[in-house]
Amino acid sequence: MAFNKAARRQRIRYKIRKKISGVKMRPRLSIFRSNKFIYAQLIDDIGGHTLVSASSKELSEPLNKTGDANRVGKLIAERALALGIDTVVFDRSGYLYHGRVKSLAEGAREAGLNF
Repeated sequence: MAFNKAARRQRIRYKIRKKISGVKMRPRLSIFRSNKFIYAQLIDDIGGHTLVSASSKELSEPLNKTGDANRVGKLIAERALALGIDTVVFDRSGYLYHGRVKSLAEGAREAGLNF
């Protein structure tokens, strides 16, 4: 039983990572959410390296956290499509599929990523 939010999220994260894995043609879209920013990266787990990354720090004019997450989703999708990647495995990293996580996923789907 988890005693705090961080331990609970870590347990959920480990369960998710046991089930999913990314390969070069279908990488894992992993996200990290901090208090101020949101980060997304496409990871090839077999090769052990990051293919593409994007974050809300790169945005020229920040709006609000949910809007920035949507824009980061679109940005990561554009970069992935430029590499010829159109299908990914979504890794929410133990966060609930709600708010900024959902907004990032919807932005990536709008820009053309399939998952």
